[in-house]
Amino acid sequence: YPTFRFSLLLLNLEEYYFEQHSASHVQQSGSHEERKIRGSLKICSKSVIFEPDAISQPIIKIPLRDCVKIGKYGDNGANKHFSKTKSWGISLIFSQVYFIKEHNIVAPYKIERGRMEYVFELDVSGKVDDVVETLLQLHRASCLEKLGDQTAMITAILQSRLARTSFDKNRFQSVSEKLHMECKAEMVTPLVTNPGHVCITDTNLYFQPLNGYPKPVVQITLQDVRRIYKRRHGLMPLGLEVFCTEDDLCSDIYLKFYEPQERDDLYFYIATYLEHHVAEHTAESYMLQWQRGHLSNYQYLLHLNNLADRSCNDLSQYPVFPWIISDYCSTELDLSNSETFRDLSKPVGALNQERLERLLARYQEMPEPKFMYGSHYSSPGYVLFYLVRIAPEYMLCLQNGRFDNADRMFNSIAETWKNCLDGATDFKELIPEFYGDDVSFLVNSLKLDLGKRQGGQMVDDVELPSWASSPQDFLQKSKDALESTYVSEHLHEWIDLIFGYKQKGNDAVGAHNVFHPLTYEGGVDLNSIEDPDEKVAMLTQILEFGQTPKQLFVTPHPRRITPKLKSLSQTSSYNTSVTDSPVSPGEESFEDLTEESKTLAWNNITKLQLHEQYKIHKEAVTGIAVSCNGSSVFTTSQDSTLKMFSKESKMLQRSISFSNMALSSCLLLPGDSTVISSSWDNNVYFYSIAFGRRQDTLMGHDDAVSKICWHNNRLYSASWDSTVKVWSDVPAEMPSTKKHQFDLLAELEHDVSVNTISLNAASTLLVSGTKEGMVNIWDLTTATLLHQVPCHSGTVHETAFSPDSRHVLSTGADGCLNVVDVQTGMLISSMTSTEPQRCFIWDGNSVLSGSQSGELLVWDLLGAKISERIQGHTGAVTCIWMNEQCSSIITGGEDRQIMFWKLQY
Repeated sequence: YPTFRFSLLLLNLEEYYFEQHSASHVQQSGSHEERKIRGSLKICSKSVIFEPDAISQPIIKIPLRDCVKIGKYGDNGANKHFSKTKSWGISLIFSQVYFIKEHNIVAPYKIERGRMEYVFELDVSGKVDDVVETLLQLHRASCLEKLGDQTAMITAILQSRLARTSFDKNRFQSVSEKLHMECKAEMVTPLVTNPGHVCITDTNLYFQPLNGYPKPVVQITLQDVRRIYKRRHGLMPLGLEVFCTEDDLCSDIYLKFYEPQERDDLYFYIATYLEHHVAEHTAESYMLQWQRGHLSNYQYLLHLNNLADRSCNDLSQYPVFPWIISDYCSTELDLSNSETFRDLSKPVGALNQERLERLLARYQEMPEPKFMYGSHYSSPGYVLFYLVRIAPEYMLCLQNGRFDNADRMFNSIAETWKNCLDGATDFKELIPEFYGDDVSFLVNSLKLDLGKRQGGQMVDDVELPSWASSPQDFLQKSKDALESTYVSEHLHEWIDLIFGYKQKGNDAVGAHNVFHPLTYEGGVDLNSIEDPDEKVAMLTQILEFGQTPKQLFVTPHPRRITPKLKSLSQTSSYNTSVTDSPVSPGEESFEDLTEESKTLAWNNITKLQLHEQYKIHKEAVTGIAVSCNGSSVFTTSQDSTLKMFSKESKMLQRSISFSNMALSSCLLLPGDSTVISSSWDNNVYFYSIAFGRRQDTLMGHDDAVSKICWHNNRLYSASWDSTVKVWSDVPAEMPSTKKHQFDLLAELEHDVSVNTISLNAASTLLVSGTKEGMVNIWDLTTATLLHQVPCHSGTVHETAFSPDSRHVLSTGADGCLNVVDVQTGMLISSMTSTEPQRCFIWDGNSVLSGSQSGELLVWDLLGAKISERIQGHTGAVTCIWMNEQCSSIITGGEDRQIMFWKLQY
């Protein structure tokens, strides 16, 4: 609607636009010089605005509080000529008027003071009485002494108008649409809100503004919705924001409701609709995508801002982005030099040590509640400071029709950065636009007159650092800096300050990150303030001052996995979740086994096909180990036997029984000459393949041994006796005896039975899962517990490290699939299925799990969804093995079968 000069930004903050009437401004009425200017008269809650049709004429704004008298013109017979027009006019006598956007030029408002009378003649004369009555009522409200009383009266007038109207059902897209819910709400845009009616049907969300502005109805098709967020608006849980895109900065509609319950009902309806169409994303699921390089730093920060209540429609909670670059003097920008970057572990206020010391000295002497910084890092004023060149009308709205002083404008990047470092009260961060594609905010393309600086030069385009050849080049280099290795390695430190555990409490004090108490969520309970005046003043102060984002994380945020760390994964083997023995390539191998071939295999994991199946046991299969050449398959079972199956002859070659108790797992030692089995009889058995006999027995536990792993002549055994033991295999003095001698190196104590263990690729870390749902991460170099994470309700069935050792995945009896960050111990992703997943293998992004029902499930962890279900066993899948190049898979189940699977692609 570019032809409209009028916008809601011409209103005062917290003002409503009620109705408009076609009218004429009658100048010098009654005289021979009388002329009429055609236009539209807008009735607002605190002012009357007249927008002439001719853009050469200024828009007139008359504040109601400055009116001395409002009435029908000619009521007192003062003007006899006026009656010739056969209609009544509306007379306003006032002491102050604003002239705005003359010739459609955005500029500071012109103000005229002194007693004046303006007359407006309505096209529909029958409405004059109603309009005058409305104006008198609104005038009474604006003249009330207390701000709280004014707000209460205007709210009552608004609610009465909303109650007298309802959503026009003729606006539905289709006659077959079913109405689900209708309520009153306001559409939120920066600085202003517009009241009306919200309506949701089985296919669409509608908003109909009370005043028909900017269009009669806003419609969003539910099928297009991708994300919805509940929002705090004015510190109250009343907002709802709807996005029809995945990565855009701006939403499609932001609504503010009058009752939290109505907001929650609408959210629930849309969320239920989305459940069937779109995967819900939490901060943790985005974190996993970001850590694994599937989201850029920019996208991740955008998602965190969204989840923390930051919105482009709310300038007091605008998305916040960090200053990244600290070098604005050099002619070349060196992104390989760490000195180029700002220290992301400190808030802006702590970057200058000298200034920080002054602030801390003041902080020490301050009475409670103490704060270090008197201004915030994000506020409406700061946002518009950066955006004045593309949003001048917002700045005029915020500052009562004036631009800021020319020397305090956003004139230069380097100057702004210097002020943030040295200024006594300037601690602002940046906004997303600094890392976007649109250069408009840096260029005065609207040719605005933003004033003259002390040196005499006009405020025009933003002055760029010498390393940027153009605004486009500046943004590109800023984006490159944000996505650089240095920032990827340190961004988690800034997230800790803004969205994480250093936002509040003692950690915030230690990080010099303490702002005014009113800026924090829950810093003040507006409902507890009974004085309406105090409440309005408090709210205004909070919204103007700026707000701290909602806290998303209460423990340290994990680091991003950067490429140099990724190379570690090449040494890993993919079968850690079952046998932890280094498995060499089988018959399909080729010498240079690359990461690409593994990636290709995992990308096609949904195309898994059953090749052969054999029933070789009398009870459930519990473990699988395969010889280097892939020809011999060893399995253990609850039937107490270890069996050796030939893949080539498809025949059972050996069946060995050590005791009458179930065996729980097995593995092959390097060289393929010995198989080790763990048993429920508390022992670990060593079986020599060459000699065909039991070679050794390790009686190491006081209860069933549940799982064993092996690496570098060390045996790791987990038991229901609540321990994990680390044994060293000491070479026998007489090699001919082939006997093993074991020394106990370490004992990892647990509170309850340990059901499963797994090693990372380098065998420096061990993860254990207990029968009570606890996942423990141990440092094997020191035999100390790093993290204890309550992950499941019930037994942990399986645990395994990702190939790069950065994450641990666990499955449990509760049907959950959980990902824990190894560095911080944070649970960063949780997905559920309708049944327990008994075993799995994974590559860090995708998971192939064996379920209680016998199906194999393929999970897309980053997309937070199950991407394939493959029919398999007739009972639970109890163990799974994969060869190193990920092309061949074997599963064992409660149906006593082993199944051979191939990837067909």
